[in-house]
Amino acid sequence: MDRLSEMEAFATVVDQGGFTDAARKLGISKSAVSKHVSSLEQRLGARLLNRTTRRVSPTEIGLAYYDRARRVLNDAGEADALVTAMQGTPTGVLRISAATDFGVNHLSPVLSEFLADFPEITVNMELSNRYVELISEGFDLALRIGELEDSSLRARKLTETNMRMIASPGYFEKYGRPEKIDDLNQHKLLHYTNEASGNVWKLTAPSGEKRQVRTAGWLSVNDGQSLLNAAISGLGIAYLPSFLYADALASGSVVDAIPDLPLDTQGIYAVYPPGRFTQPKVRAFIDFLVHAFADKGPSDW
Repeated sequence: MDRLSEMEAFATVVDQGGFTDAARKLGISKSAVSKHVSSLEQRLGARLLNRTTRRVSPTEIGLAYYDRARRVLNDAGEADALVTAMQGTPTGVLRISAATDFGVNHLSPVLSEFLADFPEITVNMELSNRYVELISEGFDLALRIGELEDSSLRARKLTETNMRMIASPGYFEKYGRPEKIDDLNQHKLLHYTNEASGNVWKLTAPSGEKRQVRTAGWLSVNDGQSLLNAAISGLGIAYLPSFLYADALASGSVVDAIPDLPLDTQGIYAVYPPGRFTQPKVRAFIDFLVHAFADKGPSDW
């Protein structure tokens, strides 16, 4: 027989003070309750109940077992309630962390649609270029771009973005245009200081070889939009994701630094705390983002 069923039958007999009332409480026959309890006693090799014609009471061993059994049954009930809640209507406060430039340009514009679809969710979004600790800081979800660090966090890929070196036409008129990766050592580079790799650009040569460019850089900024503005103004060459440079490239404000280089593609991910169950509000938001960005490929930003 099922252990939980045996345990529940025994605990209910103790609670109700007899087999008849326990059967009524459980909605099964008195003989079924008796079989469950007898099976439990046989499996444990111990008598758990004192039975007389007038009353039923737990033995000393039975009373000790009852205390533990009731905890297990309560935990099982809470687990069932949790699953039910997880499948219910998404509600509550959803705390999100995202990089400022991505949040302003691409996340904020779609939030109105999400909130219209899920009116019982309240969004608290922090736009910051710092790397937040989801669990310790109480965030439900963060959007991250590029290679993910090894961690216990769960992740779902939302879309991709292309990385490209860009600068203004005026910069190249003044300093010349690099023809190969090694030429970058002679140029003014603009760095994004929040990259985990520091002032290192990981590039792919036309041969497919992976190369790294490590320079101090002329300017370092912890904000992608500010870095793009610096490139547009002619301060140097920046290495940015397509969701930032796409409009500037289309308008001619910036151009490709080395057109022959293959574009490196980075993933855009939703990361969230580990666990067997994902909260409905988190699952709803991730599913929404997957749909919202479904038509956004690496070259579409």
